[in-house]
Amino acid sequence: MTSQASAITHARLPGQTGLFRLPITGGRFGTPQALEPSAPVAEGELDAGGNLVTPPFVEPHIHLDAALTAGEPRWNRSGTLFEGIECWAERKPMLSSDDVIRRAEDTLRLFAAHGIQYVRTHVDVTDPSLVALEAMVDVRERVREFVDLQIVAFPQEGILSFPGGRDLMGRALEIGADVVGGIPHFEHTRDYGAESVRFLMDLAERHDRLVDVHCDEIDDPASRFLEVLAAEALARDYGSRVTASHTCAMHSYNDAYCSRLFRLLTRADLRLVALPTENLHLQGRFDGYPKRRGITRVPELLDAGLKVAMGQDSIRDPWYPMGNGNLLRTLDVGLHACHMLGMDRIETALELITDNGAAVLNLPEYGIKAGLPARCVVLNGATPYDVLRNQSPVLASIRDGRVLVEREPTPLTVSGWPT
Repeated sequence: MTSQASAITHARLPGQTGLFRLPITGGRFGTPQALEPSAPVAEGELDAGGNLVTPPFVEPHIHLDAALTAGEPRWNRSGTLFEGIECWAERKPMLSSDDVIRRAEDTLRLFAAHGIQYVRTHVDVTDPSLVALEAMVDVRERVREFVDLQIVAFPQEGILSFPGGRDLMGRALEIGADVVGGIPHFEHTRDYGAESVRFLMDLAERHDRLVDVHCDEIDDPASRFLEVLAAEALARDYGSRVTASHTCAMHSYNDAYCSRLFRLLTRADLRLVALPTENLHLQGRFDGYPKRRGITRVPELLDAGLKVAMGQDSIRDPWYPMGNGNLLRTLDVGLHACHMLGMDRIETALELITDNGAAVLNLPEYGIKAGLPARCVVLNGATPYDVLRNQSPVLASIRDGRVLVEREPTPLTVSGWPT
């Protein structure tokens, strides 16, 4: 049974000095109050113990319909994106509503234990039965007290390249998908890819939906659908509602082209999602040595003023056999792979799994401020540096004043070690 907190005390807040008390009334934050370290903790208050308190973690990109299916019906031996798609195509006929709901809820329970309260899931709609999509709409209602779930209509095998792909996308929105997806680099031809982007943007505008496209998830520097997506978003004044996920080919673009591309991206105000653990595993598979990391240009995009979030992408599925639901693990890997371990980067790193993820999801009420829903996590550390070094699970997760998760810090002990 969850408990209700009347306030969170002895909290450190990002970018601020000192300790604070965060009052909670009617499931919403009151005005933060400065607090002395010696201030007592009243009954019903949750003591943050001088640790950092941030808004909840946001998972901006996961595939819940495929979660926990690694090895079914076979393993991805090559470790490539394309064999993963083949393995999933063989698993899809085995889907049932109960199967999808069970695996999705098991994964979301894991996320909730790690302080994730907002999730965007891509659901494959290249299945004429749309069984996974209908099941995920059910899941969205079942978990709403614990997690806000956005559903992307994701055409895993293409829109133009899959029989009836256009109609399936429309049906997915009618059933209840929140976001229009795409995968232009997987379409049969470059022309098909560009046309699929225009189709999905038309569809999103017509139904007033957000957009999130798997874009250029390939090591080919000639794959340039990001510029097509950004140009369409700019022309329609839709950029803040459009996300480009992966953009791995950017890792292989030359700097002269990137200079022009970044100008377009900033004008369009696109959101971007990097998936470091997944793409370190999948990309560079056709390289000799040196092998490309295949992760988009995260620090450069941030320096250009763009909103970039990091996500997990997969939890033990045909594309990625690992994953434990802890976004701090993903962030740690991403900071290493993107050469972002300078202290200036570390100090703002948590934004990649909080505020920037909220921008991707277009969340209307997010943050720690008077009047906003009382949703936050207590981290294990007083600073972002401490939190990233510790890599420990969150100490508490609070949602609308309800304490969903609470655990004690686990000290490092070795039996018999001299004191």
